[in-house]
Parts: sequence; C-alpha cells; structure tokens
Amino acid sequence: MIPSDLRYHKEHEWVRLNGKQATVGISHFAQDALGDIVFLDMPKVGAVVTAGQQIGEVESTKTTSTIYVPVSGTVSKINTDLKDHPEVVNSDPYGKGWIAVIDLSNPGEVDQLMTAAQYEAFLASQKH
Repeated sequence: MIPSDLRYHKEHEWVRLNGKQATVGISHFAQDALGDIVFLDMPKVGAVVTAGQQIGEVESTKTTSTIYVPVSGTVSKINTDLKDHPEVVNSDPYGKGWIAVIDLSNPGEVDQLMTAAQYEAFLASQKH
C-alpha cells in the first residue's frame, strides 16, 4: 500500500524524485483520513517554496487540512486536473492525484524524508 520508491514527510505528503524535480502529493493515509476530497487550494506556478512551508489546502466533506511542501525549490507545474476532479486524490493518491512538481533548490533534502519502511513505522506509532 505504501510505495517504496517514494519519500514521505511527517505531515503525510510524499515526494517522487525525478532528477532535480520532485513530484509532491498526499499519502493514502492522509486522503483516507480526510474522506471525500471536494476542493484543493494549490500553489501558484513560479512560487518559491521552502521545505515545511504550507503550499495549499485540501478540503473534504469532513475537514480542511494543510498541504505542506517537503522540499525547497520553485513550483514548476501543478495538477490542473484536480480543479475539476479533486476526487482523483482519493482514488489515485500516488498516481493521477499528484499535486505539484517542484524544481529542487536543494536535492539533498529528499534524503532527510522517511523511506517507505520508516513511514510505515511512523504510521504504526501514531495509532497508539
């Protein structure tokens, strides 16, 4: 359930590294906790972001939750399909439900994020 090729942030965002770019989304755990997603407030293309910074919000039928960026850089692309179809984050959080692509300013930051095994252990520790 937790893809091993991604890195994870403690706020439940994931990063898929592709050279000097990182695709960012929210984890299956996060979308499941939120319930039916109805709207995403996403960052602007060209925005310069810092790891840990709020870059948007996810609204669901249950609550609103902050989206944090796990890496620093410049937003080079956003998933515009989510404007009309935010529910894709629920059905395919690690695929078509990606949120933004960041041109990394410090690629080494990715190494500070959790591996899939570490994230799985983190989730297990949160249940207690």
